[in-house]
Amino acid sequence: MNPPAPRRPVGHHHGDLRNALIRAALDLVGERGPHGFTLAEASRRAGVSVAAPYKHFADRETLLAELATRGYREQRARFAVAVGGGEDPVEQLAAFASAYVRFAAEEPALFDITFNAGLDKSRFAELAAAGEEVAGVLLPVVRRLTPDPDDAFDLLLRVAGAAHGLAVFLRQGLFGVGNGALTETERRAARTARDIAWRRDV
Repeated sequence: MNPPAPRRPVGHHHGDLRNALIRAALDLVGERGPHGFTLAEASRRAGVSVAAPYKHFADRETLLAELATRGYREQRARFAVAVGGGEDPVEQLAAFASAYVRFAAEEPALFDITFNAGLDKSRFAELAAAGEEVAGVLLPVVRRLTPDPDDAFDLLLRVAGAAHGLAVFLRQGLFGVGNGALTETERRAARTARDIAWRRDV
């Protein structure tokens, strides 16, 4: 009787490895920010060899681009629900601003990667397309308020910029902590969006 063949380590399947690296990178970004980790650290956190990530990601920026793409897709889904809840474009923008703040609070690592990783979108076609999809949800709303394409884009930037600033202040604890602070910041973002939309010609 032949002895049983030695068992090979199971390790990660390809899909599991990719997802494990993504989860590890999100954890590291949450702890240190998008620039505060290396691909080797993500590998160790995921429990794989430092060579393993290169089967899926050419470098750290490629991994971050994957995460930023996920961030944009999550935003698109949330913003589509927000603006789909009514017909008044001013109220749709208010709902978008509120959803923006909640995304930043509930997905802080994705928020930081999307806006602070400094990725060159010309390198990552999928990331650029995901960003365009977010704009594609919102631009039809502002075009109902001002048909000129440049004015519409400027209005969207002002609303998004205000929501972004409030989201950052919330993240920094300037409005307190907990669900009460989040709810009040959502309301503040909605009020600000309405004010910007109503005063768009000023």
